[in-house]
Amino acid sequence: MFNSRSSSHRSPLGAVAEQQPVHLRITVERELHCSAAYLHVIRDGVPGEECYGMFWCGMNGDDREWWECHYIPQAPGLYFYYFTIDTWNGSLSLQRARYGPGGQSTLEHTGLLWQLTVYEKSFTTPDWLAGGILYQIFPDRFFSSGTPKESLPWGRTMHASWEEEPEWRPNEQGKITNSDYFGGDLCGIREKLPYLHSLGVTCIYLNPIFEAHSNHRYNTADYSRIDPLLGTEKDFSSLCREAAKYGIRVLLDGVFSHTGSDSIYFNREGRYPGPGAYQDFYSPYASWYTFRHWPDDYECWWNFDTLPNVKETDPHYMEYITGERGIVRKWLKAGASGWRLDVADELPDPFLDKLREATKAENPDALILGEVWEDASNKSAYGQRRRYLLGRQLDSVMNYPFRNAVLGFLTGASPSDMMEIILSVAENYPPQVLRLLMNHIGTHDTERALTVLAGEPSSGRGRDWQSRQKLSPDQRERGLRLLRLAAAMQFTLPGVPCIYYGDEAGMEGYRDPFNRAPYPWGKEDQSLLKFYRRLGAFRRSCSCLKEGTFEPRMAQDDVMAYIRQDETDAVFCAVNRSESPRHFRLGVEWHRAEALFGASPGEDGELFLEPLSCTILRLLPEPPEECRRPPAAEAPKMKVPPRTASELASAGPRKTASF
Repeated sequence: MFNSRSSSHRSPLGAVAEQQPVHLRITVERELHCSAAYLHVIRDGVPGEECYGMFWCGMNGDDREWWECHYIPQAPGLYFYYFTIDTWNGSLSLQRARYGPGGQSTLEHTGLLWQLTVYEKSFTTPDWLAGGILYQIFPDRFFSSGTPKESLPWGRTMHASWEEEPEWRPNEQGKITNSDYFGGDLCGIREKLPYLHSLGVTCIYLNPIFEAHSNHRYNTADYSRIDPLLGTEKDFSSLCREAAKYGIRVLLDGVFSHTGSDSIYFNREGRYPGPGAYQDFYSPYASWYTFRHWPDDYECWWNFDTLPNVKETDPHYMEYITGERGIVRKWLKAGASGWRLDVADELPDPFLDKLREATKAENPDALILGEVWEDASNKSAYGQRRRYLLGRQLDSVMNYPFRNAVLGFLTGASPSDMMEIILSVAENYPPQVLRLLMNHIGTHDTERALTVLAGEPSSGRGRDWQSRQKLSPDQRERGLRLLRLAAAMQFTLPGVPCIYYGDEAGMEGYRDPFNRAPYPWGKEDQSLLKFYRRLGAFRRSCSCLKEGTFEPRMAQDDVMAYIRQDETDAVFCAVNRSESPRHFRLGVEWHRAEALFGASPGEDGELFLEPLSCTILRLLPEPPEECRRPPAAEAPKMKVPPRTASELASAGPRKTASF
């Protein structure tokens, strides 16, 4: 009766700008004797609901009829809607179905409503990242320039060899300090720019680079200074300038919800001259923190006493970070092209609003990307609905839902359920956000994709167990095949693929610190690396992967398939996760498609998918009239010898789906 993902029922599809009319149509069976239909709209955060009458607008075949209306959302926000119809059997409610594709409807009372995301009509996002490729670097572990590391801050230890395992055992006090370093630096990243360019990378996302006394640097000690092991502000600006020559931008990690206890601001460890908030109740930084009982009882991030929370809306702190001479603008001036915001869902709305104002004032083309693990369009945090994607806060987010969908599908989850995750995001996110989603399959916070795909699940087991796990040769071979499929999906779904450093080289490992080992220079899996380079070149050549439409074509029987398309380009991607081959027949328009990866379609449009394989087809331009084939009736017949029973058996089970 209604499908929010069908243009026959809703136009335009997806999120819309404020004051943009939305045409809604439902189709009702004649035997219900419908005498009236209504649209009900509930605006998030506003009491009550609006009710609008719908108009009868003609028959839909012989036994159904159409009812329609236009709805114009007046302001940005989330709108939830459903329908009611007056029938011979009383008033019936038409709501979102509990099961099956998420856009569909049922006359059962499910309590589930459709979501309409409405963003500010002035909301724009940077063009430069669309169609590109991100590459995430954990700076200490990517590459060392060999520059001597002198005047090492106390408490840090340097590994003797790049090949050593990261330290994972507690120290003598039973604490894990993350204070072991390998010596990767900014000059080392600059040296590897040609390598990143060969992958097609257009933006580097750096984990924190500011002074901090741990190898991950999420416990900031001084926002105004590059960590001495990484280099200097001059080195950073040099990296940005040199990267620009390769068409590569640099994105910084902003950790603004907490600082380190070992910092110039808090100074619990007494490293700095002070006075920090821990040392002096009247410190200039004291108002940044919440002390329950000064100095030892204070609010911390997730109860880690080395990470005291800050009050982001404290005027002094907000000015320090977002003011005209603040941290945000300082590093944009130094060459950064934007910010990735750590734990964006823990940053209050006034702070995010101010941070966007500061960023765009300094550089309207700068990117603001937030760490949000769920659907960012409708997330609630700390008792209130967040408005990250409505136009005044984030440009985009890290796309954990797509990671769950890709890895879930390849490890046995229901294909239709995983496709539903993708379609839900595509329906709920503004298009200017969707095109910039950071599509990762692994980060510094997750297990390596190769380990997820082929290793034994850790199931909560500790670091001692994780440290002893390595993929067997058979596991690794299968995992590498699956990783190629994951990468193919990552590079073709809406958004921007993000390679976590070393995934393209075949690195494996469970969570921190095993997912943060040094890049294996000289020991890369060359076949996998070649595949990633092919993906990068393919992505650059296809305009439809920039912001083309997404159309699902199959999500069953171990196969996911979809089409990306724009005015000039079309790509078909099919992935077979099974150990057996799969067959299906393509629509006639794809018979002349070029196979960029995998098998070409047969003359009759049949596509054969090898086990654990993907096929990516690109639709070639229509040939000139004089070069087209004669009509099918006049075309010469090809004689195809019949297949023997043994040949059919060796091909595996034959399964056909019509596209």
